[in-house]
Amino acid sequence: MEATAPAAESTPAPLAPPAAEPAPLKGGALALLTVGLALGTFMEVLDTSIANVAVPTISGSLGVATSQGTWVISSYSVASAIAVPLTGWLARRVGEVRLFTLSVLLFSIASALCGFAHNFESLIAFRLLQGLVSGPMVPLSQTILMRSYPPEKRGLALGLWAMTVICAPIFGPVMGGYITDHYTWPWIFYINVPIGLFSAAIAFVLLRGRETKTTRQRIDAVGLALLVIGVSCLQMMLDLGKDRDWFNSTFIVALAVVAVVSIAFLLVWEMTDSQPIVDLSLFKDRNFALGVLIVSFGFMAFFGSVVIFPLWLQTVMGYTAGIAGLATAPVGLLALVLSPMIGKNMHRLNLRVVASFAFVVFAFVSLWNSTFTLDVPFNHVIWPRLVQGIGVACFFVPMTTITLSSVSDERLASASGLSNFFRTLSGAIGTAISTTYWENDTIYHHAMLTDSVNVYAANTTAYTNSLASLGLSGDGITAQLNQVVTAQAYMMATNDFFRISCAAFIVLALLVWITRPRKGAGPSMGH
Repeated sequence: MEATAPAAESTPAPLAPPAAEPAPLKGGALALLTVGLALGTFMEVLDTSIANVAVPTISGSLGVATSQGTWVISSYSVASAIAVPLTGWLARRVGEVRLFTLSVLLFSIASALCGFAHNFESLIAFRLLQGLVSGPMVPLSQTILMRSYPPEKRGLALGLWAMTVICAPIFGPVMGGYITDHYTWPWIFYINVPIGLFSAAIAFVLLRGRETKTTRQRIDAVGLALLVIGVSCLQMMLDLGKDRDWFNSTFIVALAVVAVVSIAFLLVWEMTDSQPIVDLSLFKDRNFALGVLIVSFGFMAFFGSVVIFPLWLQTVMGYTAGIAGLATAPVGLLALVLSPMIGKNMHRLNLRVVASFAFVVFAFVSLWNSTFTLDVPFNHVIWPRLVQGIGVACFFVPMTTITLSSVSDERLASASGLSNFFRTLSGAIGTAISTTYWENDTIYHHAMLTDSVNVYAANTTAYTNSLASLGLSGDGITAQLNQVVTAQAYMMATNDFFRISCAAFIVLALLVWITRPRKGAGPSMGH
C-alpha cells in the first residue's frame, strides 16, 4: 500500500469540466423576471417622452423660458444616445446581470435627484446623469430575457419585451400630462423610484449565478471620445434644429460639421482598432446590417406619425393634451395583445411575410389618415390608430428577430445595443424631419390659399358677409379669415405628410425581401 501511495499522488488531477450554461428559468420565477425586466424597460423608454408635455410647467416653476426648458428633454436624449452603443463593451467588462442591475439602481437614484432639483441647472445635470446610466437598460433587458427563456420560447420572450418598447412612448405623454395636471411635475420622476427598485431587486435575486463571462479589455479612449463628441453633437442638432431654423443658425451648422467629422473619424478608427468600443464588424452580417437599416427607416417613418398625429389634434383640431393622448393610445391595444402571440409562433411564421404585412398595414393607415378633414369626429380619429396596432406587433418582433437571427451568443449584447442605438437615433431623425416638413408645408399651403382669398372670390365674399351679419367687422373679419386659412393649411400639410408616409412604407415592405432569415428562424442564441 505504501509503495502505491507516491504513484497515486503523482497522478495529475482530472480537468474540471467547463461550466454549463444555466438552465432556463421556469414557472413563477420566469414570470416574475419577465415582469421585472419589462418594468425596467418600460420605465426607461417612458422617460424619453413623459417629460415632453411637462416642459412648460417645469420651465415656469424653475423660472426659465420654455425654449430653455426643452433642455430637460435634450439633455436626457443626448446622454442616452451616447450610452446605448457602449452596452456591449460595458457588458463584456462588468457582466450583463451586474450592469443591468447597477444601471436600474443608478437610474432610480438619478430620477429621485431630478425630482429634488431646486433649480434648472441641477435638473439638467441630473437628467444628464439619468440618460447616461439608462443606456444599457433596454438592450440588456432584451438579451437577459432571451437567455432566461428556453430556446423554443425565445420568440415569446421577444414579443413580451417588444410590448414595453412599443407602448411606453405612446403612454408617456398621457401619463406625463395627467401627473402634471393633478400633482406636481417632480412626480413624473418620483414614480420611477419604486419601479426601479423592484426591477433591480428582481434581477439581483433571480439572476444570481447566471452572470455572463467578463473580459479585461482596455479602454478605447479615442473611440470613446469620438463617440461622445459625434453622437452628442448630432443629437443636439436634431433636438434644437427646428427651434433655431436649422442651417440658418451658425450654432446648428457648427454642430453638424463637428458631428460629421467626429463620426467619420469614429468609423475609420473603430474598423482598424483591435478592441473597438463599438463593434462595427457586426455589419458584416447581412441580416444584421439589412435588419438595422429597415428597422431604422421603419421606426423613422412610424415615429414621425406618432409625433405629427397629436400635434395635428392639438394645433388644428383643438383637442386638449389629455384628449389627444386618449386618441393616440389605441395603437397600443392590439400591439399588447398580438406581440406575445406573434412571438410565441415565430418559428412557424415566414418572418418576411409578417414584416411586409406590417408595412402594408402602416401604409393603409397612413392613406386612411390622409383622407381626414377638419370635420372628422373623434370616433373616426381613433379607428386608424387601433388598426395601426396590428402593424406595430407585426413589425417590431419579426424585424428584431431577423436582425439578431445570425448573431452569436457572446456578441448579442453588442448587437442589441447597436441596433437599439440606431432605432433611438432614427426616432429623433424622424421627429426632426417630420415636424420641419409639416411646418414648411403648412407655410406653403397657407401662401397658396391666401392668394385665392380675395374680394373677387365668391366664396370669400359670402363668408365675409356671413361674418358681418354676426357683428364682426374690419380686423375681426381678417383675423377670422386668417384662422380658417391657417387651419386648412395645417390640414392639407397633414394629409401630404401621411401620403408621403404611405409611399415610404410601401418601399419598406419591398425591402424586407432582400433579407435572408433561415426558415423557421427564431431569436438566435448561442450559435
